[in-house]
Amino acid sequence: MKRSNGSSRLRINSDMDPLKAQTSPGHHRSSSPSSKPTKSSILLIIASFTIALGLLIACYSILSSGKNRRVSLRYSVIIDGGSSGTRIHVFWYRIESGKPVFDFGDENYASLKLSPGFSAYADNPEGASESVTELVEFAKTRVPKGMLKEIDIRLMATAGMRLLELNVQEQILEVTRRVLRSSGFRFQDEWAFVISGSDEGIYAWVVANHALGSLGGDSLQTTGIVELGGASTQVTFVSSEIVPPEFSRTISYGNVSYQLYSHSFLHLGQDSAQEKLLESLHNSANSTGEGKVPDPCTPKGYILDTNSQKDLPGFLAEKGNFIASLQASGNFSECRSAVFAMLQEGKDKCTYKHCSIGSTFTPNLQGRFLATENFFHTSKFFGLGEKDWLSEMILAGKRFCGEEWWKLKVEYPTFKDEKLLRYCFSSAYIVSMLHDSLGVALDDERIGFASEAGEEDIPLDWALGAFILNTAPTSDYSGKSRKILDLSKYKI
Repeated sequence: MKRSNGSSRLRINSDMDPLKAQTSPGHHRSSSPSSKPTKSSILLIIASFTIALGLLIACYSILSSGKNRRVSLRYSVIIDGGSSGTRIHVFWYRIESGKPVFDFGDENYASLKLSPGFSAYADNPEGASESVTELVEFAKTRVPKGMLKEIDIRLMATAGMRLLELNVQEQILEVTRRVLRSSGFRFQDEWAFVISGSDEGIYAWVVANHALGSLGGDSLQTTGIVELGGASTQVTFVSSEIVPPEFSRTISYGNVSYQLYSHSFLHLGQDSAQEKLLESLHNSANSTGEGKVPDPCTPKGYILDTNSQKDLPGFLAEKGNFIASLQASGNFSECRSAVFAMLQEGKDKCTYKHCSIGSTFTPNLQGRFLATENFFHTSKFFGLGEKDWLSEMILAGKRFCGEEWWKLKVEYPTFKDEKLLRYCFSSAYIVSMLHDSLGVALDDERIGFASEAGEEDIPLDWALGAFILNTAPTSDYSGKSRKILDLSKYKI
C-alpha cells in the first residue's frame, strides 16, 4: 500500500483588488460608479471559494481513505502439513465496506516449503519443532510485527499424518502446538489438527472454482478436481448420480446447492503407491524363491542395492530389506499393468453400483476437470502439450522407461537420482489411474493438468480454499473476492 509522503496546501489568490475611493488632504472625496464590486466579480470570488473547498474535501477524502485501507488490512497464516513436506502460506487481504477482498497475487501472498513432512518424525516427534519454528519465522518477516497478536495461525496436516497411528499423530501435533503457542501469533490448540481427505478435496475444489469464477453459477459449469498428492489422491466434483452418504458433501452458495462427490484414496498418492508396488514385487520374489524379480517401473541399468539407497526417494530410502531383491527392467507397458492390478485390488468386494478403484464407489466423471499436483509436475517434466496430453504421456513414458539409466543421467544432468527415478512409475501411474481406472478418454479435452487457474493465475493449492472458508464472514456479513464472490452465501 503506497503512502502519500507529500502534503498539499491550498491558497486562494485573487488578482482583483477591491476598488477604493481615493481621498487626499485638501481634496474632496470623489465618487464613481466603480467604487462597488460588480456582480461578475462577486460571482468569480464565490466560484474560486467553491473550487478551493472542493479540492480541500477531495484531498481529505483521499488521505482518509488511504488511512482506512491501511487499518483494514488483514493477515492470515496456514501451515500445510503434507506428506512430502510442510508449507506455510501467508495471506493478506483487505476489508472494503465490511467485505473481504482476496488477492492471491505475488504482492499479497507468500509461501515457503520445507522437507520432510511431519510423518517423517513418527519416531522422533520433537524433530518437528525445528521445521515449524523456521516456517513461523518466515511468516513473521511477511507481516507487521505490531499485528502478530491479531493474526490467526493454523496448522492443517494431510495424508502423511493420516497414515500414522492416532497416538503418534497427537504427539507430533502437540510439539507443533507448543511452537505455535509461543510464536506470538493468535493461536488455539484446536487450530492444529489433521484434516480428513474429503475436506482436503473440498478445499481444492473451492479454490479452483473461486479462481475460475464459477461459484454461484450453474453446477454443470463447475470444474472438478483430481489431485495426486504424495500419500493420497483426492477426487471431488459435482455429480448428478445418487451418491452414497459417506461420499456425498453438499455446498450451498447463495441460491445454488452443489451436490459433490468427494473422496480421498489413502495410500494411493504417488509416493505411497510406488512404495506399495515395490513391496508387492518383493513379496512376489519371496513367494517364488527367486533371487531377484524385475521392477518394470525403474529404468534399466539402475542398480538397486544398499549402496544406492541414499539416492532413492525419501520414502524408499529405508526399505533396504526389499530393494535388494529387485532388478530394474524399465518397461512402461508392464509397469502400467502392474499399477492397474494394484489399483483394482479389492474390487471383487465392491458393494456399490460400480467401483473404479478398489472397492470404493466412484460415479462416472462429468464436467470439466483439473488434474493437479503430481499430475502437473510429471506432465511438465515431459514437456507435454495441453491437447491429447494423456496420449502423449504414454509415448513419453515408453521412451523414458525403456531408456538406459546412464543415458537419462546425461539427458537430465541437473536432476538428482531421487527425482529422476520417479518419472517412469509416475507416467504409468497417471495413465493407469485416469484412463484405465477412472475411464478418462485419452483424447478427452475436458481434463487438463494445471498448477494455477483463472485470469489471475491463482495457485491451485487446497490451503487457499481453506483460507477462503476460514475467512468467510457470517451469514449477515457480505464477502467478495476479486471476482466479486459473495462469501457470506457460502456454507458447508
